[in-house]
Amino acid sequence: MRRADRHLRANLLVLAWLAAAAVVAALHRFVPESGWLMVHLLLLGGVSTAILIWSQHFADTLIRRPAPPRALTLRLAVHTAGTLLVVGGIAMPSTPLVVAGGAAVAGAAMSQAVGIVRQRRGALPARFAYLARSYVVAALLLVPGVVCGVVMARLEPGPQEYARWYVAHVALTLLGWVAVTVAGTLAVLWPTVLHTRIDAPAERDARRSLGPLTAGPVLIALAAALDLRWLVAVGAAVALVGTALVARVLVAQARVATPRTFGAWSLAAAVAWWAGATVAFAVVVVTAGSWAAAVPRLTGLVPAFVVGFAAQVLGGALSALLPVVLGGGPAVAKRTAAELDRAGILRCVLLNGALLLFVTATPSVVRVVTSMLGLAVAVWFLVLAVRAVRVSRRDPAAAPEPAPGSDHPGVVRARRHGAATAGVGALLLVVALGVAADPDAAGLTGAVAGSGTAAAATGRTTTVEVEAQDMRFVPDRIEVPAGDRLVIEVTNTDVAVHDLVLDGGATSGRLAPGATATVDVGVVGADLEGWCSVAGHRLMGMTLDVVVTGGTTAQAAPDDAAATDGATGGHEHHMTDDATGPSPVLDPLAEPDDAFEARDAALPPVGDGTTHHVTLEVTETEQEVAPGITRTAWTFGGTAPGPVLHGRVGDTFVITLVNDGTLGHSIDFHAGALAPDDVMRTIAPGETLTYTFTAERSGIWMYHCSTMPMSLHIANGMFGAVVIDPPGLPEVDREYVVVQSELYLGAQGGTADEAKLTAQQPDAVTFNGYAFQYRDRPLAARVGERVRVWVLDAGPNLPSSFHVVGGQFDTLYREGDWVLRDGGSTGTGGAQTLALQPAEGGFVELTFPEAGTYPFVSHIMGDAERGAQGRFAVEP
Repeated sequence: MRRADRHLRANLLVLAWLAAAAVVAALHRFVPESGWLMVHLLLLGGVSTAILIWSQHFADTLIRRPAPPRALTLRLAVHTAGTLLVVGGIAMPSTPLVVAGGAAVAGAAMSQAVGIVRQRRGALPARFAYLARSYVVAALLLVPGVVCGVVMARLEPGPQEYARWYVAHVALTLLGWVAVTVAGTLAVLWPTVLHTRIDAPAERDARRSLGPLTAGPVLIALAAALDLRWLVAVGAAVALVGTALVARVLVAQARVATPRTFGAWSLAAAVAWWAGATVAFAVVVVTAGSWAAAVPRLTGLVPAFVVGFAAQVLGGALSALLPVVLGGGPAVAKRTAAELDRAGILRCVLLNGALLLFVTATPSVVRVVTSMLGLAVAVWFLVLAVRAVRVSRRDPAAAPEPAPGSDHPGVVRARRHGAATAGVGALLLVVALGVAADPDAAGLTGAVAGSGTAAAATGRTTTVEVEAQDMRFVPDRIEVPAGDRLVIEVTNTDVAVHDLVLDGGATSGRLAPGATATVDVGVVGADLEGWCSVAGHRLMGMTLDVVVTGGTTAQAAPDDAAATDGATGGHEHHMTDDATGPSPVLDPLAEPDDAFEARDAALPPVGDGTTHHVTLEVTETEQEVAPGITRTAWTFGGTAPGPVLHGRVGDTFVITLVNDGTLGHSIDFHAGALAPDDVMRTIAPGETLTYTFTAERSGIWMYHCSTMPMSLHIANGMFGAVVIDPPGLPEVDREYVVVQSELYLGAQGGTADEAKLTAQQPDAVTFNGYAFQYRDRPLAARVGERVRVWVLDAGPNLPSSFHVVGGQFDTLYREGDWVLRDGGSTGTGGAQTLALQPAEGGFVELTFPEAGTYPFVSHIMGDAERGAQGRFAVEP
């Protein structure tokens, strides 16, 4: 394979990592651990892969002794596998996977460093061979950085120890692995991009920069290890000396040859972000009250480091180097370079302007729009990279000739000025629209946040730190002087996902464990209510009160509060972006269409063997629960109720619970007896749990999600039945399972209404999850057949009284014992109902004396009229 083809394939791997990061960024609200994933797909995936590729390329060029091509291929394979293991280990989570992945990543980098050292030993003297040392040093810094990352992944966010590992990790990976590599590469890449020479002063500064750039992150890591926060400032200052030497080279050479391409502008902007982020990093750590207090603030620097520095370096370098890799001669290289340079100044202005607006204190609307604008510019680069590959494969003779005069310096300069002006204009428009949409957040009006009451703006800002922990906000009451602008820094120190929503619409967005967000409430003149909008969390008491002190206060108008609920989808619907509006009204006379198929109520047979392996995937599925009425159900195995499990006394069930939903869930099997601490724990989205129990007692047992609030998870469909046959249970002609439950309907297509659930006022009561389904699709039987009906009341709140109209039970089994069997002690006894409380179950047996239709109902008649009814269609 040609060298150019190998490089092209390797760089396609870089583009794949970048595309994956872009997809996660676009879908971040629906992706667990999206913040961590975006950063690591870009840095650990895209940037580190590019470092392995291009450091080897430059080392070959500088040392003038190429390394074996297969060595790089093997390193890339190991690094890619390691990155995937780390990502998988964090998602599951699994410590062994994280450790194995981290070892693979570090091993790939060290392998390349060793290879470069060996290349230098047998090579002839070369003028710039010393620059290859930066790649060796960078790899040496990455190894402890990886160790810090692995340790961090297993520590709970918040403690001082975690924060110190975090600071060391950032220093060794970003200021070490990435920055040292970039510095060594820019020494030769920058003059190549500008088409100028490397003079003696530039060469001298390049040599000198390696020492401080290496010592800086090492000092910061030592500061974290020795618990000396002030030493972070020293380390950052030392690193800045090296950065300044690099910048001096860039500025000196730019004076000789003006930057004219996207690659040059992007590299220059990246160095500026590099220096600025390093300064901010030191200031934040040193001025914070503690290591732990620094971590939430450091998250605000992530865009500057990751996008401003690392992503722009990668984009600028690829724009300059891809034409070389794609090959094809000078004409083809010129065409591919032109493709990658399309709208270069516009893209550079938009990306850096959007990033600057995002990291500064701007209204939330502006931050949202600028983040999407930055993502669009990043995707634009990926599209151009793909187009460049296609252009490089075309016949050179088919290239269109440029229009006469289009390459005249005056024309080119005018186009660039116009593009820059257009970019600045677009950014100003974004700011103007954002301020117009939310003037309170911009501090331009005296409007009360969350209501129409006016208050004189004081010009002051009250900043409060709030933690989400143990289903509470701490503190849960905030006092703010009337007219002050309120800024709330929310940190999620819990193990579950949370958010903060306030009257008026200000929100933190969904926060993964350990994440931090800033909520700019605006100028406050009235008391406000805040809450966590994750399903059920407000019901659990996760609320926050903002109390205005001084001046005249007012409560937010009820109409405004209602509008807020509508705008956010209501607190019980936020997690699944459910529809809003009034709940649908059940029509008892409505019939499903001809295509409707009722849930099969037949008891499934017992599987082979005595060990039953079952996988239950948690999903969020829109489900019809009555003709024309839908809801978003949280399901086990895609159905609500979940699948019926069937076994015998002594059988073992191995249950694999896979959480493919958007919030934490758990499972509790009443059919097993074991400590709930581990197997019944809540697992986050993307995680898996194995629950093994042995059925030692017979009956029909409920299983359900036990994550709090438990009533909400059950009401949303997270329940099912396990049937364990009593020893010696005789066979019957037909055997059915009926699970009764309640529906507390929210908006059409939405999840359960928490207010109705709390008041225990259901809209419908169902058998097997659908109101009236067996009335319209009767269960079959024949005259004289013995029919057994297992009944479970899943609740979550109401009792059941199972009755068959026109039938009598000669056998009744309830909660593990025979209440009536073969006529009882008199031999002529019978039963008319099976009475059950929530989570109780049993079965009844009967025969039908003649053909006809026999309704079955809950004899709590109001529930029967709300859907808890069906029919047996008995044939001769």
